[in-house]
Amino acid sequence: MSVWKKQVGGKHYIKYKMQPSQFVTENKLLYPEGSVIKYIVRHQDKGGKEDLLKAKHMIDMIIERDYDDQPNIKPLPPGYTLTTK
Repeated sequence: MSVWKKQVGGKHYIKYKMQPSQFVTENKLLYPEGSVIKYIVRHQDKGGKEDLLKAKHMIDMIIERDYDDQPNIKPLPPGYTLTTK
């Protein structure tokens, strides 16, 4: 039996065509991206809102890791101009 056809410690992934761990492994994703997928997939069957908050936390980690060096500049609304002294 393939390791992807069984689950140790619960049944919250077995019902899916592909377990999150298999998807993450086959697509060579990093740990935070894989964790987001895992928490999103299982939230209804295991951790509820807590799993969604974990996914959100991991997304924040990815943003800080990959995009923190980019300035967070929002465009001015139409009709507004920036003036300097």
